[in-house]
Amino acid sequence: MSATEITVIGNVVTPPSRVRTQHGSVTNFRLASTERRYDSATQGFVDGATFFVDVECWGELSGNVSHSISKGDPVIVRGVLRTHEWESEHGRRTRPVVKAEAVGLNLNRGTAEFRKTQRPSVAAPPEHEPSAAQEPVGDRDYPAGDRALYELDHAQSGVDAPLDAQPEPALH
Repeated sequence: MSATEITVIGNVVTPPSRVRTQHGSVTNFRLASTERRYDSATQGFVDGATFFVDVECWGELSGNVSHSISKGDPVIVRGVLRTHEWESEHGRRTRPVVKAEAVGLNLNRGTAEFRKTQRPSVAAPPEHEPSAAQEPVGDRDYPAGDRALYELDHAQSGVDAPLDAQPEPALH
């Protein structure tokens, strides 16, 4: 039997919560998707029914969502629809859950700045000892002797730029 894939466009209604389990980390949040339709009687758009669904994000997506998404954010979630079932004092209960494969901000409602996740690279074992010219110099982590990797053009660096802003380097 194949999985039920779903895409839900809506707003985050609970702060994302990240927990570590024996199977890895998971971030959960609740999503509300409200139908909008044109009402010819009022000559305008009106809200219809609201669909609420819990979203769970596993693995690397879990960390990225917990650092990027907040309550109130407009998002698009793509994943597999499942039914969570449990027994309560009132009998058997169920609720829909989306196991997310992708979560993104809805850019139809605003702008965002994307920062790619830096993955650690696996270095090959050295075949020989590095020469003095290849060893880092002072507090640098690159072999360049006494010259800088690049020089900053102060005229173009933007004096009023935030401290964490990094201008494009002028390569030589």
